[in-house]
Amino acid sequence: MPSVSVVITQYFAGAAGFSLTNDGTLLDGDNVLLRFKVEGGRIATQAHYEILGLAAKKVPERATLSVRYAKSIDIDKIGTIALACKAAPNVEGVLQRLSRYHSLLSDSIKYHLDVQDNGVFLRQDILVGSGPGLVFSPEAGLSAMYQAIDQVAAKKVTPAMVTFQHTPPHDAHVFEGFFGCEVQFGAGDDGLLFSPATLAIENTLGDQALSEFLTKHLDAELEQIKAEPSLVRTTKEEIARVLSEGLPKMADVARELGFSVRSFHRRLADHGVNFQTLAEETRRDIALSMLRDDGCPLAEVAFLTGFSEQSAFNRAFKRWTNETPASYRKSLVS
Repeated sequence: MPSVSVVITQYFAGAAGFSLTNDGTLLDGDNVLLRFKVEGGRIATQAHYEILGLAAKKVPERATLSVRYAKSIDIDKIGTIALACKAAPNVEGVLQRLSRYHSLLSDSIKYHLDVQDNGVFLRQDILVGSGPGLVFSPEAGLSAMYQAIDQVAAKKVTPAMVTFQHTPPHDAHVFEGFFGCEVQFGAGDDGLLFSPATLAIENTLGDQALSEFLTKHLDAELEQIKAEPSLVRTTKEEIARVLSEGLPKMADVARELGFSVRSFHRRLADHGVNFQTLAEETRRDIALSMLRDDGCPLAEVAFLTGFSEQSAFNRAFKRWTNETPASYRKSLVS
């Protein structure tokens, strides 16, 4: 199941005025809002977006919240990936490490480096996520990325441009002040563009021997999370991608992922799961997340989770939660 480092979520919760304990309890003062399962220092991506959705309701100033979150992060508490970024020789090296190892912090988002004529573009792709908190993935995520890059550089780093695909928040001017450059909304991609001169800015540490040691350690960690559990993750991602067309057949998903049906079934069984279970979990997770968005009609939730009829969705949801979709949504605001 896609997951996020609980440390990252704790920083965002704190920026919104909440607190998230290490055992997964979200508090607003003394009031318990939600409880989530924490395993290996990570929480499910769905839980992360639920917290972001609550933050969006509590703090309507999106840009202000995103920047506050980015500035609150103590890079030294992020772990080995932060030290590896410090040990990189320059800004370009930091970008390479962030794009390669970010999945150690969250495997629901992927960063790519696109080489362009006018520099290098750090592009963010959201793999999993929905609901009102989704907008914070590019806004808060890219703000945090920039803050990390700027913190480890020997001198001030300024992007050539920042782009977001969505429409601007009402306090969008905060982003221009934070990034120090033009910020475009309604663009084709979410990302940060850095000029060749900026890429060459050296870091304050920049230790080659330490850098090599740390990247070997991170590569080993990356291989662990990329091993077999990735099959479960990619299966659910593929199911989610085509759900609006109806529940996919196992044979179609197996073919899309490059397996024979027999091999695909055996590989999933090795992890103690089967295709039907993963399809059910994917539908449930998407439905729970979408129901937190009051503006999303129940019929649309049913359609996007692969149900041809509202009644069939209602029965499935009752089986998952012992509640109807309407009563579950109502409980979120009560």
